[in-house]
Amino acid sequence: MSSPFAIAAATATLRNLLSVQIPQRDAELADLEVTTQPPDLARKGVTKAQLNLYLYQTTVNAGWRNLDNPRQVRPGETGLPPLALNLHYLLTAYGRDTDDETISHRVLGGAMSVLHDHAVLGRAEIGSALAGSGLDEQFERVRITPSSLPMDEMSKLWTALQTPYRVSAGYEVTVVLIDSLAGARAALPVLKRGADDRGAKAVAGRAPVLAGVRYPRSQPAARLGDDIAITGSNLTIANARLRFTSTRLAVPIELAPSLGDRADEIKVHLPSIAEDATALTTWAPGLYTLALIVQEAGGIPLVSNEIAFALAPIVTLTPTAAGAGTLNLTATCVPRIASGQRTLLMLGDRPCTAASIDVPPPAAGAPSSAKFTVPTVVADTYVVRLRVDGIDSMPVVSSGTPPVPSFDPAQQVVVS
Repeated sequence: MSSPFAIAAATATLRNLLSVQIPQRDAELADLEVTTQPPDLARKGVTKAQLNLYLYQTTVNAGWRNLDNPRQVRPGETGLPPLALNLHYLLTAYGRDTDDETISHRVLGGAMSVLHDHAVLGRAEIGSALAGSGLDEQFERVRITPSSLPMDEMSKLWTALQTPYRVSAGYEVTVVLIDSLAGARAALPVLKRGADDRGAKAVAGRAPVLAGVRYPRSQPAARLGDDIAITGSNLTIANARLRFTSTRLAVPIELAPSLGDRADEIKVHLPSIAEDATALTTWAPGLYTLALIVQEAGGIPLVSNEIAFALAPIVTLTPTAAGAGTLNLTATCVPRIASGQRTLLMLGDRPCTAASIDVPPPAAGAPSSAKFTVPTVVADTYVVRLRVDGIDSMPVVSSGTPPVPSFDPAQQVVVS
């Protein structure tokens, strides 16, 4: 393929072609000079008949921009495609120092005649114009096509060039393929397909689909120790596990599901601290994503979609009674608050930011605690909620038959 010299090689080849072919077709133009100057500088110091070849634009070739290099990138290998370019040239003709326009017209006519008959650049003439460019060795041939420029585009072009307009012709030269210097990755030959050369594994059946989570007592979130129900389709508990993923935890948590009360439902128990002491540090209050994974022994795992799951903190308040004025309140949180979690205290409807958060090391086996200072608290009974990453603790308990909800006295502070 081509090197970065390919653009210069295309220009040099066109200049050589025109400077040789035009005088052969018109003896009157034996003194023709072919230049590659910007149009505003092309005529300086030149008094002979002249043809100026100016590259005014390059564009990416849409057909080649995502194709691998032929003969260089094999099936299964990855490599950047070549830089595929279309070159846009402006041909401008000039007469001799007498400014005889008939001479410039003969120059332009001769140039257009040569390019019409020579629509493909030969490999030998490219190689002789600029050695080492690689353009003569590229897989795709270099073609010359007339480019029709409407008068308004031609006018804008000459205005941008800041020189008086002269009759011109546009041509497109395509395609120039410049090699990428980023190396390709070549995979090793395949010696066997799968374990023991048994080929690809196929799993018959559909992956489970989760629709939603039902929390106990129609709560907006669950707490450690609760049983939650997950609804959906294609649900099973055989060889299945529920994966709880949070950006606040280093690793996901996986729990085994159990049968639900309905055919489209499964259940899972969230272990409390009394049932599993590690739950204090393996969980964190906040938002999770929940997915069901089903995997037969040695088979391919079938993973469901992910749905949102909210875990609320369990809070113990100190003190639960205080005098009016500035209230210093400590909220102990289970499970422990993870690093970076936003923590607020809602004293009634009044939000308060934590003054400090104490998270003991995991070996200590102690819950985290957040301290809050609330100024100008008047006498009243306040329901307190701890909000961690947008999930509030549950200040409501249900009692009686049938259960009647009421505010939890353990999450109230009496200010007198």
